[in-house]
Amino acid sequence: MAYGHRPMDSSFLPLLFLFLSSILAGAQDITSDRAALLAFREAVGSSRMPRWNISASPCSWTGVKCSGGRVTEFRVPGNSLSGEIPSGTIGNLTALRVISLRFNYLTGTLPLDLASCTELRGVHLEKNRLSGEIPRVIFELKQLVRLNLAGNLLSGGIPTELGSLGQLRTLYLEYNQLNGSIPDINFPSSLASFNVSFNPLNGSIPAGLRRFPNSSFLGTSLCGEPLSLCPHEISPAPPPTNSPTTSKSKISAGGIAGIVIGSVIVFLILLAFIFPIFHRRRERRDKAQYSKAVPQMGSPSNDVVPPPLPQQRVSAAMRPAPPVVTTTMGTSSSGKKLVFFGSEPRVYDLEALLRASAEVLGKGTFGTAYKAMLEMGVAVVVKRLKDVNIPEKEFKERAAAIGAVNHPNVVPLQAYYYSRDEKLLVYDLVDKGSLSSLLHGNRGVGRTPLDWNTRYNIALAAARGLEHIHSVGPDFSHGNIKSSNILLAQSYVARVSDHGLAYLAGPASQPQRTYGYRAPEVVDVRKVSQKADVYSFGVLLLEILTGKAPQHSVVNDDAVDLPRWAESVVSEGRTPEVFDAGLESLQNYLQEMSRLLQIAMECTTSFPDSRPSMDKIVVRIEQIRGSTTTA
Repeated sequence: MAYGHRPMDSSFLPLLFLFLSSILAGAQDITSDRAALLAFREAVGSSRMPRWNISASPCSWTGVKCSGGRVTEFRVPGNSLSGEIPSGTIGNLTALRVISLRFNYLTGTLPLDLASCTELRGVHLEKNRLSGEIPRVIFELKQLVRLNLAGNLLSGGIPTELGSLGQLRTLYLEYNQLNGSIPDINFPSSLASFNVSFNPLNGSIPAGLRRFPNSSFLGTSLCGEPLSLCPHEISPAPPPTNSPTTSKSKISAGGIAGIVIGSVIVFLILLAFIFPIFHRRRERRDKAQYSKAVPQMGSPSNDVVPPPLPQQRVSAAMRPAPPVVTTTMGTSSSGKKLVFFGSEPRVYDLEALLRASAEVLGKGTFGTAYKAMLEMGVAVVVKRLKDVNIPEKEFKERAAAIGAVNHPNVVPLQAYYYSRDEKLLVYDLVDKGSLSSLLHGNRGVGRTPLDWNTRYNIALAAARGLEHIHSVGPDFSHGNIKSSNILLAQSYVARVSDHGLAYLAGPASQPQRTYGYRAPEVVDVRKVSQKADVYSFGVLLLEILTGKAPQHSVVNDDAVDLPRWAESVVSEGRTPEVFDAGLESLQNYLQEMSRLLQIAMECTTSFPDSRPSMDKIVVRIEQIRGSTTTA
């Protein structure tokens, strides 16, 4: 039986054409997205970007998320990216919904082709170095919901075109150089968060923005609710009225003035005698209360924050001298105040800090740390420094350098207080303990050792934090890297703490019990180089790998000279014996652990010039997992 050729249904051809076109277009779009991401990586510092498996789909790359075969989210915060964002990169990700490049060093302005990203909902560019006026390309992004440009170098006025973003819910512009007055912008009713604090703005706050709290306008010359009233809003006092007794009042005015002046003189004389007596009594009382409230500063105990124990509760432990404060924002009777860092609006001042109850967390190399619970339910960590004798100007400059360090893996300095007798540093609370307590805190029966995946992630996060600290400048270092200064947040996210405190300390604060971390060339804790930091970090890696504490850290009986011990075991061909025997599935991760061990041993070589830099260390630690995963 012969079969004739059946003609194709003409109605099927358009459907087939659309199907093939969509496939080709999708392939072309993901290829374009790949090219855009790689071009961006090359432009802003490929060595600082996450490690990507170039042969895999961009949707599997770290920081990239896809939907429908297109890149919809791109997040690489805190990677020390630098330079301008060129055209033909982010602007080519036309399906992008969220971009987060915060906490980097990006400069210039945004490229005009960003207007092609019409689906953008969230733009997070805070804490960079963007300059010029607020990029006008922003006004083309009509779907924008969240815009954060805080902590940049933006100048000029606040444009009225921001009101055209009808979906906007969050607008953060604080800590820039925006000037002039705020125009009466018709912001959408959906706008729920707004902040222009710490800009040289002036004039009256528009009526449409007066619903926001005063924390949205701090550090400006603005007036009107919720701040103080503007001059034109203050009602003038009623004029005096004439009365029949006017002439009699004029006649007795001199007598009234004499009586008032005499009374004032007598009062001042009495005050001159009474006030010193009252002041001395109050001072003795405050000192007695303070000595009971705060443990006396003796020789530092274990530098490691101990395992959870019943905490000593202290009332008003954070009371710096002088004890009397006024209700002025953050000022004391001597004019001293809390000096804040960062773009986040603070909800407390010095007076609130003085009223806080506190728990002693532990004594460290440079002072005692307290957990302070403020009345509004916010908890912070306050470190009372000891043996700090540098002049106030020098202290402020060094504290400013410490406060300028912002990175997801570094505990930020919120504020400091300086007076002759008291120096305080205020930090974010990181409440899941330290790496030291996690590794060594529970040595009893039933102890569950830290698994390898968690140890690896902690090592990588600590390396990234230290790398960022070193990126501040060639002469800026941490100065005291050790496991008790690696704090842990939720999900064991590691954050480096106490960076730069060595610059604030005197010779008496040199750590006497942490020689196990100290590079052999260091003789003065105030002069710790970046290469010496690398040595300490190498000891930290050995501590993570072995589960043993460094010599002289006085943590447990397993303390050894880790670099020399590891070197001797490896040289005898017994490398597996280096690793913590309590680790489960040790054989499954032996190759990864061996590679990290090699990095640690290079870090702890006796010759500083032979030690790798932290940026190279970060890349190598990332490559350990890059060889087995696509991330």
